[in-house]
Amino acid sequence: MSQLYSPTLRETPAEAEIVSHQLMLRAGLLRRAAAGVYTYLPLGLRAIRKVEQIIREEMDAIGGQEVLLPIVQPAELWQESGRWNEYGAEMFRVNDRHGRQFCLGPTHEEIVTALVRSEVRSYRQLPLRLYQIQNKYRDEIRPRFGLMRGREFIMKDMYSFDRDEAGLDESYRLAFDAYKRIFARCGVDAVPVEADSGAIGGDVTHEFMVLADSGEDLVLHCESCGYAANVERAEGVPSEKVDAEGQWADCEEVATPGASTIDQITAFLNVEAKDCIKTLIYKADGKPVAVLVRGDHNLNEIKFQKLLKCDVLELADEETIYSVTGGPLGFSGPVGLEIPLYADYAVGRMVNAVAGANKADYHIINVNLDRDFSIKLFADLRLIEPGDPCPRCGAALKGARGIEVGQVFKLGTKYSEALRATFLQDTGEETPFVMGCYGIGVGRTVAAVIEQNNDEDGIIWPISIAPYQVIVVPISAKDPAQAEAAEDIYRRLQQAGVEVVLDDRDERPGVKFKDADLIGFPIRINVGPRSLQSGNAEVVLRRSKEKTEVPLDDIVSYIERIIKDGDQ
Repeated sequence: MSQLYSPTLRETPAEAEIVSHQLMLRAGLLRRAAAGVYTYLPLGLRAIRKVEQIIREEMDAIGGQEVLLPIVQPAELWQESGRWNEYGAEMFRVNDRHGRQFCLGPTHEEIVTALVRSEVRSYRQLPLRLYQIQNKYRDEIRPRFGLMRGREFIMKDMYSFDRDEAGLDESYRLAFDAYKRIFARCGVDAVPVEADSGAIGGDVTHEFMVLADSGEDLVLHCESCGYAANVERAEGVPSEKVDAEGQWADCEEVATPGASTIDQITAFLNVEAKDCIKTLIYKADGKPVAVLVRGDHNLNEIKFQKLLKCDVLELADEETIYSVTGGPLGFSGPVGLEIPLYADYAVGRMVNAVAGANKADYHIINVNLDRDFSIKLFADLRLIEPGDPCPRCGAALKGARGIEVGQVFKLGTKYSEALRATFLQDTGEETPFVMGCYGIGVGRTVAAVIEQNNDEDGIIWPISIAPYQVIVVPISAKDPAQAEAAEDIYRRLQQAGVEVVLDDRDERPGVKFKDADLIGFPIRINVGPRSLQSGNAEVVLRRSKEKTEVPLDDIVSYIERIIKDGDQ
């Protein structure tokens, strides 16, 4: 310990908002270099390397081959795929001295596809699964939470190339199962959930989420059937449009001065939010469209954008709203609108609803579908919330916060078609590769482990990824007998292949114990005057706090058994 570069902190740095960030700084695992950019100190890097080794073993076991792709990527490849402009401000872009454009890779689909298209020509060379563990760079608008959302981060990404959808299904299954093993070996409980593919693309994707109060994502899950999804992807239960013509009341325009929000309208008209229609005006690739949701529901913009198949979806500005509806923001309604109208399924079951009148300070009561307005298309467009029915079994969904640590994607031919990456089938037909993509945030995984494994004293490392497995603590390093016994245990454990640290510092026992608990050594061996009199040392397990007197002669075999048995 006198030589280990592990500067621990007693106070929590003001910049650290969540437990993992606080403890990684306090335990001397990392230090901030700039917003979203960190230096890994020896203990932090050892944990990172252990996660990487587990990943390598599991990727190799499913036929993965490790490569190292360049961080600096030419703009031409991204322009071929169409993502140079689509990726947006998160991409770090640089020019070389000749004015040629490059980016710092936020992901590697383009460059790995270009590599394979130049080398692989026959179906006999497939399947091919290439992976790397590499730095990624994304200019996050608000880096936060330490390693959870950074601008520079370590990621494992694997890319599969298959000849058909059946091959992709097999690669996806192998990666999915490998991910479950990886996270279990890292000592973290990660739940696979259905997710949205975002900028990566593809139709089928799952995120592996670590449930923790600090999670940025809301996960909805069903305790009855096991269904789980990110809130962005969670499905609503489809419902049929009702035929309520006999219940229709007469439309009436009513003054609602200053009532432009759902809360204001319900209070003014003494109605419930579920009886109001929320009409939202958007621009889809620059063209105005309207979408309707029930007043007590919220629109899921990701679902709406997928329905429209548009590249850019944005809320319309006030000028556009006025030109389309004839009224100001907050008073839009479906009656009389001449732009395409889309609606969530729940709107199709509404009778005698309240909607905006498309003019300032007025709403219409008793608005009904088919009589007063028509919908181009109904779809599942609402943001699902805890308590809503499960789309698989109908039970109420539960909500929990989650940290995304990995994601698997079925890309299909999105990139191989765009980059003209093809091979020859056994029939001689030239066919685009069918691709998959599989990522794990290495630093995020370490942070997520800490989020799930800590107490008021510090980190509780699983043995599998602990920077060191054991710390030997002589109560007084000045006592020759204690120092000699501790040194002997330290050397014997080293010879047995145990990862061990000797706390040889001239510090009070309390300081040593506090540092040991803060850093989170799974096993602590205390060498003190009382135990030495009996020829013993005290073994303390960090997780359970269990203490056992063990004879000095048996200490190595005892520690080896604990490590072999795994976490305590």
